[in-house]
Amino acid sequence: MVMKSKIEWTECTWNPVTGCSKISIGCQNCYALKMANRLKSMGSHKYRNGFDVTLHEYCLEDPLKIRKPSFIFVNSMSDLFHEQIPTEFITKAFEVMNKATWHTFQILTKRSERLAEIAGKLNWTSNIWQGVTVESDECKSRINDLRTVPAEVRFISFEPLVGPIHGPNLAGIDWAIVGGESGPGARVMNEEWVLDIKEECERQKVLFYFKQWGGVNKKKNGRMLLGTTWDARPEKLIR
Repeated sequence: MVMKSKIEWTECTWNPVTGCSKISIGCQNCYALKMANRLKSMGSHKYRNGFDVTLHEYCLEDPLKIRKPSFIFVNSMSDLFHEQIPTEFITKAFEVMNKATWHTFQILTKRSERLAEIAGKLNWTSNIWQGVTVESDECKSRINDLRTVPAEVRFISFEPLVGPIHGPNLAGIDWAIVGGESGPGARVMNEEWVLDIKEECERQKVLFYFKQWGGVNKKKNGRMLLGTTWDARPEKLIR
């Protein structure tokens, strides 16, 4: 099913794949892992394998059943470019997005090398936005991989931001989302790290969206930065 989402920068989530594996420092307190295990314990058939990578072919055409144009975050509970997901299945997911022209699909990956490797085999219609997660300076190379992808909109999620990002090259990038980690054991995000990214976005003419401070009580900490909210994002293509 396509589900409504509380994630501030999208409207719905679509999970034709569930499950993933940790790949970098940002995965340390993975919310999806905790949620998948909780749903398994509750008897959810979709999460019968917990957080093992599981394909759900029966979910592939779900966006075609939703007629209201929506922002749809693809695989909030997985990574579409995970090495265990066959290229054939990724192609099928793209074919659905190609058909559902009234929606805008937002894809995020930490596996930017595979993304760059197979991007040329995929049909990048203008309603597909591609992003990468860059949670620390060590992950900046993902931006270079993203630049090679012929997506209408390329974006970066600096979330959970767990360290400073020094002088990121944002050429060819349209949008930046910044946010702190939330939940039990959440690591602290330094305001200076956020302001450095904001300054680079302004200098390099990239839209800046501040999602949250995070923390154990993310609602209390809110999403105000310098006394206001920062909600810039690309316009939806079809409304």
